[in-house]
This record gives sequence, structure tokens and C-alpha cells, in this order.
Amino acid sequence: MELAGVNWALAVVGFLLWSSGGSAAPMECHFNSRALCVFEGRHYSLGETWMDNACMQCTCLHPVGVGCCETVHRPVDFPAWCELRVEPVTCKVSLVQTADTRLPCSPGEDIKDPSHGSLQLQQQLEG
Repeated sequence: MELAGVNWALAVVGFLLWSSGGSAAPMECHFNSRALCVFEGRHYSLGETWMDNACMQCTCLHPVGVGCCETVHRPVDFPAWCELRVEPVTCKVSLVQTADTRLPCSPGEDIKDPSHGSLQLQQQLEG
């Protein structure tokens, strides 16, 4: 491969890594020099992108490989009694309570950790 092609590919990978930054946790990017520009049976050309099933946006860098970066901004500062959920198809992020994942987690409110009885203790102290 000629040097200009390698420099161009490295510039694209550098852009992918640079553009993945944000105010949330650093987004993960990776480059696979052996990957083919094929996803779910469709072949992609140089510069074309696609979204995989893990919410990663991938870019064809043929003939040097494939670069992929997360598209999900994951919050990093939330209470230990909450957990992060990512819907695979929509890539929607939500915080739910660990003790009951049907309930949303609202860290900014005065909700205490129900799994450790602190909500009941708070109610006893207030009442």
C-alpha cells in the first residue's frame, strides 16, 4: 500500500478517536486491520458507515480495515443503587434502580437506596 493511503487511513482513525469525546465517559473506539467492510451481508466502500448491533458506528477504511466507535454517551456519576441500561436496537440509555429495574433512577431527587432500607429509615426519622 502506498504511503499516502496509509496517512489518509491514519487521519480517519485519528478523527474517529477525536470525535468520540464528550461530556460523559470517554467513548470507546477500536480499529481492526483485518476486518472486512461487510455487515449483515452488505459490502461497504471506503468512507461508508454503518451501525452494528452493539451501538457501535463503524467506518470502512478499505483496504486497511474497519474503525468503530461507541455512539452511546454513558453517564459516569450516578448513585451505586442505580444501574445503566442500554436498549440494543435504539441505543437509548436509561438509569434504573438496581433493586427493581422496572423503576427509574432519579439521582437528583431525594430518593434513597431502597435495597438497604434507607428509604424506610428516612421515613422513620421524618415521621
